[in-house]
Amino acid sequence: METLVKKIIDFRDDRNWQQFHNPKDLAISLNLEASELLENFQWLSSEEAVSKNIKAIKEELADTLIYSILLANELNLDIEEIILDKLAKNEKKYPIEKAFGSNKKYTEFGE
Repeated sequence: METLVKKIIDFRDDRNWQQFHNPKDLAISLNLEASELLENFQWLSSEEAVSKNIKAIKEELADTLIYSILLANELNLDIEEIILDKLAKNEKKYPIEKAFGSNKKYTEFGE
Protein backbone atom coordinates (compact mmCIF):
# COMPACT_ATOMS: atom_id res chain seq x y z
CA MET A 1 0.00 0.00 0.00
CA GLU A 2 2.84 2.38 0.82
CA THR A 3 4.30 1.94 -2.67
CA LEU A 4 0.94 2.75 -4.25
CA VAL A 5 0.44 5.85 -2.09
CA LYS A 6 3.96 7.02 -2.94
CA LYS A 7 3.28 6.60 -6.70
CA ILE A 8 0.09 8.68 -6.39
CA ILE A 9 1.81 11.39 -4.34
CA ASP A 10 4.80 11.47 -6.73
CA PHE A 11 2.45 11.79 -9.72
CA ARG A 12 0.70 14.71 -8.02
CA ASP A 13 3.90 16.39 -6.87
CA ASP A 14 5.60 16.04 -10.27
CA ARG A 15 2.79 18.21 -11.64
CA ASN A 16 2.72 20.69 -8.74
CA TRP A 17 -0.94 19.85 -8.00
CA GLN A 18 -0.78 19.68 -4.22
CA GLN A 19 -1.76 23.36 -4.14
CA PHE A 20 -5.19 22.31 -5.43
CA HIS A 21 -5.59 19.30 -3.16
CA ASN A 22 -7.17 20.68 0.01
CA PRO A 23 -9.68 18.43 1.79
CA LYS A 24 -12.75 20.27 0.45
CA ASP A 25 -11.66 20.11 -3.18
CA LEU A 26 -10.53 16.50 -2.88
CA ALA A 27 -13.93 15.55 -1.42
CA ILE A 28 -15.67 17.38 -4.27
CA SER A 29 -13.46 15.66 -6.85
CA LEU A 30 -14.11 12.28 -5.23
CA ASN A 31 -17.85 12.86 -5.50
CA LEU A 32 -17.59 13.98 -9.13
CA GLU A 33 -15.59 10.87 -10.05
CA ALA A 34 -18.09 8.67 -8.19
CA SER A 35 -20.84 10.25 -10.29
CA GLU A 36 -18.89 9.45 -13.46
CA LEU A 37 -18.59 5.86 -12.23
CA LEU A 38 -22.33 5.72 -11.60
CA GLU A 39 -23.07 7.08 -15.07
CA ASN A 40 -21.73 3.82 -16.53
CA PHE A 41 -24.65 1.98 -14.93
CA GLN A 42 -27.43 4.40 -15.85
CA TRP A 43 -30.37 2.80 -17.68
CA LEU A 44 -28.66 -0.61 -17.80
CA SER A 45 -28.87 -3.73 -15.71
CA SER A 46 -25.80 -4.42 -13.65
CA GLU A 47 -24.76 -7.20 -16.02
CA GLU A 48 -25.24 -5.03 -19.13
CA ALA A 49 -23.28 -2.16 -17.60
CA VAL A 50 -20.35 -4.37 -16.69
CA SER A 51 -20.21 -6.13 -20.05
CA LYS A 52 -20.61 -2.89 -22.01
CA ASN A 53 -18.61 -0.45 -19.86
CA ILE A 54 -16.00 -2.41 -17.94
CA LYS A 55 -13.09 -0.33 -19.28
CA ALA A 56 -14.71 2.96 -18.24
CA ILE A 57 -15.82 1.45 -14.92
CA LYS A 58 -12.23 0.46 -14.15
CA GLU A 59 -10.97 3.95 -14.99
CA GLU A 60 -13.61 5.77 -12.95
CA LEU A 61 -13.17 3.40 -10.02
CA ALA A 62 -9.42 4.08 -10.15
CA ASP A 63 -10.12 7.82 -10.08
CA THR A 64 -12.33 7.46 -6.98
CA LEU A 65 -9.69 5.36 -5.25
CA ILE A 66 -6.93 7.82 -6.13
CA TYR A 67 -8.92 10.77 -4.75
CA SER A 68 -9.75 8.75 -1.62
CA ILE A 69 -6.06 8.02 -1.08
CA LEU A 70 -5.13 11.66 -1.67
CA LEU A 71 -7.79 12.81 0.81
CA ALA A 72 -6.60 10.36 3.45
CA ASN A 73 -3.03 11.52 2.87
CA GLU A 74 -3.99 15.19 3.12
CA LEU A 75 -5.74 14.52 6.45
CA ASN A 76 -2.88 12.34 7.73
CA LEU A 77 -5.20 9.35 8.08
CA ASP A 78 -3.92 5.79 8.06
CA ILE A 79 -6.04 4.01 5.43
CA GLU A 80 -5.71 0.57 6.99
CA GLU A 81 -6.58 1.92 10.44
CA ILE A 82 -9.68 3.84 9.36
CA ILE A 83 -10.98 0.88 7.34
CA LEU A 84 -10.42 -1.56 10.20
CA ASP A 85 -12.10 0.87 12.62
CA LYS A 86 -15.11 1.17 10.33
CA LEU A 87 -15.35 -2.60 9.88
CA ALA A 88 -15.32 -3.04 13.68
CA LYS A 89 -18.09 -0.45 14.03
CA ASN A 90 -20.12 -2.15 11.29
CA GLU A 91 -19.67 -5.55 12.94
CA LYS A 92 -21.55 -4.17 15.96
CA LYS A 93 -24.25 -2.50 13.84
CA TYR A 94 -24.70 -5.55 11.62
CA PRO A 95 -24.29 -8.70 13.74
CA ILE A 96 -24.27 -11.86 11.65
CA GLU A 97 -27.34 -13.30 13.35
CA LYS A 98 -29.41 -10.27 12.27
CA ALA A 99 -27.72 -9.19 9.06
CA PHE A 100 -26.97 -12.51 7.35
CA GLY A 101 -28.65 -12.51 3.95
CA SER A 102 -30.55 -9.31 4.72
CA ASN A 103 -30.44 -5.98 2.91
CA LYS A 104 -32.05 -4.15 5.83
CA LYS A 105 -30.42 -1.17 7.46
CA TYR A 106 -29.35 -1.80 11.06
CA THR A 107 -32.14 0.48 12.29
CA GLU A 108 -34.68 -1.90 10.74
CA PHE A 109 -33.54 -5.05 12.57
CA GLY A 110 -35.74 -4.58 15.61
CA GLU A 111 -35.03 -6.22 18.90
